[in-house]
Amino acid sequence: MTTLVISRSSGPAPVRAPATARGELAALVALAGPLVAANLLQMAVYAIDVVFVARLGTVELAAATLGVYLYAVIMWALVGLVGAAAPVIAAELGRRRHAVREVRRSFRMAMWLSVVGSLPFLLLLSNGETLLRLAGQDPVVAARTGAFLDILLFAMIPSIAAAAMRVTAAALGRPGWATAVTALALVVNLIGNWLLVFGNLGFPALGLEGSAIASVTTSVAMLLAYVVILVTDRRIRRYRLFGKWWRTEWSRLMEIVRLGVPIALTMTFEGALFSSAGFLMGLFGVTEVGAHAIALQIAAVAFQIPFGIAQAATIRVGMAYGARDRAWMARAGWVSLAVGIGFMGLTALLIWSFPRLFISLYVDVDAPANARLVTLTLQYLVIAAMFQLVDGAQAVAAGVLRGLQDTRIPMLIALVGYWGVGFCTALFLGFRTPLEGVGIWLGLAAGLAAVSAMLLWRWHRRDALGLTPDGPLPA
Repeated sequence: MTTLVISRSSGPAPVRAPATARGELAALVALAGPLVAANLLQMAVYAIDVVFVARLGTVELAAATLGVYLYAVIMWALVGLVGAAAPVIAAELGRRRHAVREVRRSFRMAMWLSVVGSLPFLLLLSNGETLLRLAGQDPVVAARTGAFLDILLFAMIPSIAAAAMRVTAAALGRPGWATAVTALALVVNLIGNWLLVFGNLGFPALGLEGSAIASVTTSVAMLLAYVVILVTDRRIRRYRLFGKWWRTEWSRLMEIVRLGVPIALTMTFEGALFSSAGFLMGLFGVTEVGAHAIALQIAAVAFQIPFGIAQAATIRVGMAYGARDRAWMARAGWVSLAVGIGFMGLTALLIWSFPRLFISLYVDVDAPANARLVTLTLQYLVIAAMFQLVDGAQAVAAGVLRGLQDTRIPMLIALVGYWGVGFCTALFLGFRTPLEGVGIWLGLAAGLAAVSAMLLWRWHRRDALGLTPDGPLPA
C-alpha cells in the first residue's frame, strides 16, 4: 500500500508506485473504502430529511422535494467544480517537487472557488418561488418551497467548502476523515430535525423551515469539523493549508476552473437525465412516478459504491499522471475499473435475486393497495439490475480520465450519450411503443451504456489520443 510520509524539513517524500496490481488494489481499497462509506452515510443524511418532512403532509413534502431538487442540482455541479482540485493535487504529489507549496495553492483556490462560484446561485435560489411559478407549479407549493429555499441556501457555501476540504484530505492520504465527518453530519441532522421540525425538548416547532435550519446547521458542523481536522491532523497540518489564504493564484484558479467546469456540466447532464425521466413518468400517472422513485432510490444507493471508487481512482491515476509513469497509470486505471465493475456485478445480482426485499424497505409489498406500484417497481428494477454494470463502468471510467486531467471530451460524451442516446431512446420507447415506463428505463440504460462504451474506449486509447505525458520526470 502506498503511503505518504512527510519529512520535517523538505515537505513530503516521493509517492511511490505499487510494483504490482495487488499492491495497487490494496492502495485503492484503502482510499476508496472510506469514501464509499461516506457516500452511503450521505444518502442516510438525505433520508432523514424525507422521513421527518413526510410527516408534515403532502404539501410540505412536495415543497421540500422541489426545493431539494433545485438545491441539489446546483450543489452537485459546484461540488464537481471544486472537486477538480483532487486530480490537480494528486498530480502535484506525483511530481514530488515543492508539493507542500503547490498543494496549498490548489487548496486555497478551491476554497476561493467554493465561495465565488456559489454567489450567483444563491441569488437564483433566493427567487425559488418565482422560478417554480414560472414552471407552472402549484402556487401554494411554490410559496412553501420559496420559504424553504430562503433558509436552505445558507447551507450552500459551507457545503461546497466542506467538499473541497474533503477531496483535499483524501488526496493527502486521509480519506477516513470523510467517513467520520459524514457520520457526524448524520447525527447533527437527525438531532436538528427532531428538535426543530416538531419542537421537542422545548424547541419551537418550525415544521419545514425547521428542517431547512437543521440542514444549514449540519453543513456548518461539517465545515467546522474539516477545519479542525486540516489544522490538527498530523499528516495534513504540515501543509499549512490555511496559510496566506488571502493570496491569489490566478493561474491555479483557472486550471481548476478549466478542469472543473466540464466535470460540473457532466454531473448536471447525468442528474438532469434521471430527473427528466421522473417528469416523463408523471405523464403516465402517479403510480408510475412512485415506482420510478423507489427503483431509482435503490439504484442510487448501489451507485454510491462505484462513485466512491471513481473518486479514489481520480487520485490514484492523478498521482501516476503527475509522476509521468505510464505503467502506473494503466495499472491504477484498470484495477479501479475492475473493482468498480465487479462490485456493480454483485449489486446487480442482489437486485435481480431479491427485488421484493428491497422494495419492502419503502412500501408494504403485500398490501393490495400497493399491488400495481410493486409490479411496476419490479419491472423497473429488472432493468436497473441490467444497467448496474454499465453504470459502474461509466462512473469509474470518468474518474480515471479525470486523473489524466481529461474532462472536456468526457463532458461532450456525457451530453451525447445521456441526451442524444438516452433521452431520445426514452422518448421513443416510452411514447411510441406500448412499453411506457419500462421504455423510459430502457432509455436510461441505453444512455448509460453509450457513455460507458465511449469513455472506456477513450481510456483504452489514452496513449494514442495523447492523454498521457511522455517520459519520466527529470531527476
